[in-house]
Amino acid sequence: MTIGICELLWIRSLLKDIEYEQKDAMKLYCDNKSAIEIANNPVQHDRTKHVKIDTHSIKEKIEDDIIAFPFVKVEQLADILTKAGASKALNNSLDKLIMCDIHAST
Repeated sequence: MTIGICELLWIRSLLKDIEYEQKDAMKLYCDNKSAIEIANNPVQHDRTKHVKIDTHSIKEKIEDDIIAFPFVKVEQLADILTKAGASKALNNSLDKLIMCDIHAST
């Protein structure tokens, strides 16, 4: 997220150079709820000492209303290998991966 923020700030400075004023917060869409919570919740910042510099810079940008982190749901095919899910999502992913369910009745 920090790299994405750096890119957004660079774009913001370019827009400022051509005299375009950004009124709303720039949105960095994220599919990781934990990362969004850490960025938005000041209590979580104290629990993440190993990324202290990055989270504090992110926290400052959120407080200054420069950036926002809306959640976006992303479904990736590899999710069936790493996450529990509903049977409908599993069947859709299996179809996309051209895999068969060995436990399905024949």
